[in-house]
Amino acid sequence: MFVAMNRFKVFAAEAEAFETVWRERDRHLEEVPGFVEFHLLKGPADADTVLYASHTIWRSREDFEGWTRSEAFRKAHGGAGSSKPMFAGHPQFEGFEAVLIEKNQKAAA
Repeated sequence: MFVAMNRFKVFAAEAEAFETVWRERDRHLEEVPGFVEFHLLKGPADADTVLYASHTIWRSREDFEGWTRSEAFRKAHGGAGSSKPMFAGHPQFEGFEAVLIEKNQKAAA
């Protein structure tokens, strides 16, 4: 399993608009082999910014890298940067390979 995350520091005044962009955008993830799950996470806020993370789970790093080279990736990111500035700085990418996975079998039932 590979987890790909992008962290965004969003200007507090743009937080609602940022969430709307993500809710309404076509991500095209299901078109790519190896995609498992997507989450948009909202973190702590201060007077100026709100921290968000986009979080995707892939079967493998190779599947994620295939996504970054795909037509689906280009379609999903085609409009990026075309709206007014929402971020304090550039998104920060973090990628993680799973070394241990534990599932709650009671929660799955």
